[in-house]
Amino acid sequence: MNKIKTDDLRVGQVFSDNVYSEGDCLLIPPLVPLRQKDINLLLSWDIDHVRTEGELVEPGDEALLEAENASVTKKGTLKFSISDVEQNSGPYRAYKTLIEKLNSVLTGIKSGIDIEMRAVDNICVQLLQDLREHPDSFVDFILGGEVSGNELAKSSVNTAILSALTAQELKLPNHKIHNIVAGSLLHDVGMLRLSKGITEKKGGLSDAELEQIKSHPLHTSKIVSKELFGPNEVNLIALQHHERWDGQGYPDHLTGAAIDIGARIVSVADAFEAMVSKKSYRNSLVGYQAVKNLMADNARRFDPAVISAFTKIMGIYPIGSIVKLNNGAVARVINVNTDAPMRPLVQMLMDETGSVLDPEQKMIIDLLTEKTIFIKTAIDPAELDQTNE
Repeated sequence: MNKIKTDDLRVGQVFSDNVYSEGDCLLIPPLVPLRQKDINLLLSWDIDHVRTEGELVEPGDEALLEAENASVTKKGTLKFSISDVEQNSGPYRAYKTLIEKLNSVLTGIKSGIDIEMRAVDNICVQLLQDLREHPDSFVDFILGGEVSGNELAKSSVNTAILSALTAQELKLPNHKIHNIVAGSLLHDVGMLRLSKGITEKKGGLSDAELEQIKSHPLHTSKIVSKELFGPNEVNLIALQHHERWDGQGYPDHLTGAAIDIGARIVSVADAFEAMVSKKSYRNSLVGYQAVKNLMADNARRFDPAVISAFTKIMGIYPIGSIVKLNNGAVARVINVNTDAPMRPLVQMLMDETGSVLDPEQKMIIDLLTEKTIFIKTAIDPAELDQTNE
């Protein structure tokens, strides 16, 4: 397996096989461009190299790039992205509106326009209201949505949704949940204060440039406290979301419970969002793999209590995961049983013979009550192509 130094990674690089950050922790799947956020994640975790059995794909290699959109089955067509009906639904429009509103706020901050904290608070109120009405849909949109553009706003809204659900599971008071959502929406706004020469650099970063990347929580804190005049709880999230449970984070090397609970929650949600926001692998193996990666942390980066709460609300197999059952059938997870994360609600996609089911045949099974049926493994839909040849 090839080892690649983190310093040698460049935004936009794609590889012909999975790239792993630690052990079997998936960083990016094949043919998915490396993003600055992926590199930032490695830096925040102090990972100095990644591994892959693949090769760097040179720009213009059309054969490999076309493989990304290959059909996943010979017996029918399975589409795992959000359907046209769902994209026209109220929940999906609400999700897109949140992204658009936050993008407007971020654009104003970047342009130096005076923005009031009230604008962020209004988004918080709307997000929490929408989330109460459509919690499962919003999680599904994170893993399966096709919203393009406004990447910082989209990432921040996704992080806020996951943070809100985790905070609710931890039974934190409503006013604290509101501030955690606000901190989630703003946690990376400090990146707007860094030079494009650094945030969009195509080559490896120097030690000095890496330190500037690590300074973004300080910039975020300044924006929250000096420009938006936000509350201290939001400022603590801005400042501490890259601190680690073991004290190896930044900027202040805080340890354990000395880190604000909101920052601990946002840290987990942000890491999960970074791992799942790969368009090619949406609604497939990546949700399961991301949860697996978080559960394997062993109290190094993350608060174990937050990981436990996050796993309860997401399940071992998050909504949108494609799974193979013990009878050979294939299904899609559509809801999570929080008291039994291994036994979610699933919708059948393929029967035991490998035949794709028509929409009217896609029965829903509650694995909590159907004791003889269980999930054997999460799968990448591309694997279905191999089994159906």
